[in-house]
Amino acid sequence: MARLNGNSMIMWFLFAIMFGLGNFHASAELQRLTHAPKNDDSLSFLVLGDWGRKGDYNQSDVAYQMGYVGKKLNIDFVISTGDNFYDNGLTSDRDPNFEESFSKIYTAKSLQKPWYAVLGNHDYRGDAAAQLSPFLRQIDSRWLCLRSYIVDSELVEVFFIDTTPFIQDYFISPEHDYDWREVNNPPKAYITNLLKDLAMALRGSKAKWKIAVGHHAIRSIGHHGDTRELVSLLLPLLQANKVDFYINGHDHCLEHISDTASPMQFLISGAGSKAWRGDVQKRNREDVNFFYDGQGFMSVQLTQTDANIVFYDVNGKVLHRAMYSKELHSVRTKEQLLSII
Repeated sequence: MARLNGNSMIMWFLFAIMFGLGNFHASAELQRLTHAPKNDDSLSFLVLGDWGRKGDYNQSDVAYQMGYVGKKLNIDFVISTGDNFYDNGLTSDRDPNFEESFSKIYTAKSLQKPWYAVLGNHDYRGDAAAQLSPFLRQIDSRWLCLRSYIVDSELVEVFFIDTTPFIQDYFISPEHDYDWREVNNPPKAYITNLLKDLAMALRGSKAKWKIAVGHHAIRSIGHHGDTRELVSLLLPLLQANKVDFYINGHDHCLEHISDTASPMQFLISGAGSKAWRGDVQKRNREDVNFFYDGQGFMSVQLTQTDANIVFYDVNGKVLHRAMYSKELHSVRTKEQLLSII
């Protein structure tokens, strides 16, 4: 099969999605998991990405602070934005790296809650299916990783999206081998059907909040920057269906960027271990609310009317806070809140 270059591939996907072209397998609904909110109809969770290094690069220090914040907020679960195990994912579902980088690191009592994860590009460099294996749940019952799925808590629906197959460069990279066994038949069919399934789920959602989670950034001023395939293929779908937040990792930093065409906010939490790249692009853009080139994590607290988003560094210090009003469709940062006071 002849390869499509990046621009041609994007245009082909858009054309196929709009007009239903191609000999694709039948689309199916995304798997849906339920997670009930608290009795007061609130929900809170932590977000961590790019972390699995057997405790190195301050991974253990970040984990310690997560345990403290998790207890304070009485979190319901943890979201992992991918690149769960470095450098090349897991070799199998018996790989000791699973316990050495996960079970033995995130030991705080408050973190003994479900961990909902997506795959990152580094995870695809190993046995990608290993992280999806039910056997891992026998080792550590917290772990749940699927390619694309929905966590439904009534208050919020979280749409987990497998973004790695969107990236054309990974299919032509001479540097690394990727595990495309469930994707490369051909990849355009996989992506087109994923977008159809996601569109159907978003249109049918009646949740108060809609959150999308992927590994790669739509908007970022970090090392990797914007992901053009997601800007072209995924962003219009999220905007049209009034998604509140798109959360990702990939860039080893913490970021908060506002969408210029909708109320959606881009939240990056990819600082679970190795960070401090020292490069940043166009930091003074008006849509950039916050950028931190270092290790840390994020928390999200949701009620029927408000979202409280907080970014923490490796020492647990609050770096940035933003309040989002569902009724007003507005975001107020810590600095704006202080100016009001």
